Amino acid sequence: MSTFLSSLRRPQILLAAALTLWLHVAAYGWVSANVRPLGEPVAAQPAAIMAQLWKPPVQAPAAEAPPPRKARQPRKARPAPKPAPAKSGPAAEPAAPEPVGEMAPEAVQEPVQEPVQPEPAPAAEPAPEATPEEAPAPEARLYKVELLPSARLAMDVARTDKHGVERTGTGTLAWSTDGARYQVTVEAGISMLVTRLNLLVSTSEGTVGEGGLQPLRFTEKRLTRALTATHFRRDENKITFSASERTDPLSPGAQDKASVPFQLAAIGRADPSQLAGEVDIQVGGEKDAVIYRFVMIGEEDLDTPAFGVLRTVHLARLPKPGSYNSRLDIWFAPSLGWYPVLIRNTEANGAVTTQAVTKIDTSAGK
Repeated sequence: MSTFLSSLRRPQILLAAALTLWLHVAAYGWVSANVRPLGEPVAAQPAAIMAQLWKPPVQAPAAEAPPPRKARQPRKARPAPKPAPAKSGPAAEPAAPEPVGEMAPEAVQEPVQEPVQPEPAPAAEPAPEATPEEAPAPEARLYKVELLPSARLAMDVARTDKHGVERTGTGTLAWSTDGARYQVTVEAGISMLVTRLNLLVSTSEGTVGEGGLQPLRFTEKRLTRALTATHFRRDENKITFSASERTDPLSPGAQDKASVPFQLAAIGRADPSQLAGEVDIQVGGEKDAVIYRFVMIGEEDLDTPAFGVLRTVHLARLPKPGSYNSRLDIWFAPSLGWYPVLIRNTEANGAVTTQAVTKIDTSAGK
């Protein structure tokens, strides 16, 4: 009986032994896979790095720039968080990552929205300036004229420069005409001990037309300047200058600086009322031609050393900003045939030159 029981229990013992052995082997394998020996370093888990795309803010066209926010202080580094187990369902939007370790920035600033600056409109191109040849000739009034007889006028010259230094000298004003052509020569100089120094030598020559003198060529030589020539090209209706590349349109009745006193005398001789108000005459100089506006100051008694007290007609060209800064005064003597008897030029710097006629020789032109 005992033998029979023993034979029945032997397989159970063997089965238990086999089960025990299998459990030991499985336990050993699990321990080998999951348990590290003491002192062996545990492999560091990779830190989870998360990023979020930054979109630039949309700039409002009329919004003012908000004041910049204060920079946030850097936070202390935190240990990398353990990865969370994956969850089913739609993924949540990741949060902004915190700075990690020594690579954390010193300060994080949010971008400042700058105001939109409107682009300046393109400047309109200036209209091209008309060249002198394209500019129309200025309008001018034609006057009745009666030419003066040919004569040679002797003058006393006095000059006070801008520093107040006074000089005296002599000059001549020669006028000649045959009714078809004319010529004017002006010489003015000052006495320097035993010599005479010419301050100015100028000439004007041209023809005589319905409106009076018609200059063709004017030359001028001043003390410290080179000789210049001004040409009145009447067939082309323009004035050219040797001292500049400028070309000015020719106006009817145009004069030069030497002929203009005799043109004014011819106007007054023909009809004194023509001088009332303003008289505009285009006058060609060394480098350009401008409109001289003469006004009648009035009738004045002028005490002269050579002719005594004369009743004169006083005309003046006042300074005109943008054109000329000097003043020209001329006194005409109707009782002497409208010859000029006193000419005074006041320059912009204060220098004054006076030419007083001392003799009128009408036989010189015969």
